[in-house]
Amino acid sequence: MSLSKTKFGDFELFTIETGDFKLDGGAMFGVVPKTLWSRSFEVDEKNRIPMTMRCLLIRSTKTDRMYLIDNGAGSKFNDKMKDIYQLDNSSKELHRSLSEHGFTVSDITDVIFTHLHFDHCGGTTYYTEEGDLEHTFPNATYHVAEAHWKSAIEPNAREKASFLPENIGPLQESDNLHLVPEGYEFEPGLDTVMANGHTTAQQLPRITDGTKTLIFVADLLPTHVHLPLAWVMGYDMRPLETLDEKARFLNEAIEKEWFLYLEHDIEKEIITISTDGRKYTVKDSLTLNEL
Repeated sequence: MSLSKTKFGDFELFTIETGDFKLDGGAMFGVVPKTLWSRSFEVDEKNRIPMTMRCLLIRSTKTDRMYLIDNGAGSKFNDKMKDIYQLDNSSKELHRSLSEHGFTVSDITDVIFTHLHFDHCGGTTYYTEEGDLEHTFPNATYHVAEAHWKSAIEPNAREKASFLPENIGPLQESDNLHLVPEGYEFEPGLDTVMANGHTTAQQLPRITDGTKTLIFVADLLPTHVHLPLAWVMGYDMRPLETLDEKARFLNEAIEKEWFLYLEHDIEKEIITISTDGRKYTVKDSLTLNEL
């Protein structure tokens, strides 16, 4: 598959596809009836809907740093877990995506995690043939929001299944872990917006070229189908807070004409949005090539 890229101010942006998977449709839409959300998705025999794990590589032309935002679920799942989540790397895979753009995992200097649920950080490590865990990015610093790290190493009972020990442990033992405060600026033109409804201190990277702004929305807006305020995932720790965060975020996105980069949407890579005062809708759908 052909991956998109663009020049964006002091940055070069590259789409990195790491794989597809499926999640339970009911969990993805919480209290929203299936008769509504199923109009937008093909549902399999186990009520699962198709999702993707689309990451973003940012190369700074000023500092030459290579920032990778999230890295997918990785390759550590056993056959049972692969079947549950229908993990598919046949056409989308981390190393392959990097290679298509002319890079390798050794080129990555920084990994910015939106949060540490398995489908966002599993690619950080892999099992060797001997069964040992090795780090995928040998030269990278790992950036995690400080408040989120506390919830990942001491998870509540509901969220524990998303913070897998084989993902969290190697980060905890790494000398390259960097805990960042809210609103941290990695360099001029690259900082983060914080959201707490889905999980504590989810950080959404924000990139600007001085005129346009692109925000990696992660699980604040997992797909374009989640635009209605009440369409909140059952996975969210604080659904009412998500609802309030979405309202503020979407209104600001419209006012400031932000471009929203979607991590899990199987169809759409980037969207802009509009509202008629009652509901939010997709205004434009585009790729990095068209940004």
